[in-house]
Amino acid sequence: LALGVAREAGDLLVRGRAGQVAAESTKSSPTDVVTALDRASEELVGRRLREARPGDGILGEEGADDAGTSGVRWIVDPLDGTVNFLYNLPNWAVSIAAEIDGQVVAGVVHAPAMGATYTAALGDGSARNGVALAGSAVTDLSGALVATGFGYTVERRIAQVAVLTRVVPRVRDIRRMGAASLDLCAAAAGLVDAYYERGLHPWDHAAGALVAAEAGLRVGGLHGRPLSNDLVIAAPQALFGQLHDLLAADPPADRE
Repeated sequence: LALGVAREAGDLLVRGRAGQVAAESTKSSPTDVVTALDRASEELVGRRLREARPGDGILGEEGADDAGTSGVRWIVDPLDGTVNFLYNLPNWAVSIAAEIDGQVVAGVVHAPAMGATYTAALGDGSARNGVALAGSAVTDLSGALVATGFGYTVERRIAQVAVLTRVVPRVRDIRRMGAASLDLCAAAAGLVDAYYERGLHPWDHAAGALVAAEAGLRVGGLHGRPLSNDLVIAAPQALFGQLHDLLAADPPADRE
């Protein structure tokens, strides 16, 4: 169900992107933009999910928040990477995850402009375009290409840049590609060796984190805690501890 709905929403966004796209409004800051297509995609996804499973809950980035009655909740980012989409860069995706009693059990990250569709089911592995994923084989942080992202508020960005000055000398290089769901999937596919970011919301990471975990990556937060708004780290076991210890010295930035 997630795969079919994500593809339909992706088609809507591809058609919409063929015309003129402009920022319609902002949310947490002037850089946190929303387009009419973000809202159209979420409306489509919500409608299709309710048609198929009317008792399920839905949590969406653009405002959907329905607890439902079935114990199943869908977590939706209808357009992850809106700024990339606005600038006609390909790194954007539709992200849909399903959780049962709070545990994510299925996820799809569909990136039509990149020709990539990532899928995962709890205990059943993850794949890109049907090919199983296994993550990176790099074992030393000094040889790791690490992806990250930045928040939208000035305060958080200042804190994140300070962390970056400590990380950059210890890794091969940094990549900032602008869509958390796809960063997690890139780590799952070994396109980058690891990923970390503060300030993510459930719709940013729900599907992508399952893709990464099912590819064999360790996904979590600081000091054995689960991933949260404070920090998400996704890395092969050999790199996780090294990256964690480097980041653990940083006090939490202001939450968004």
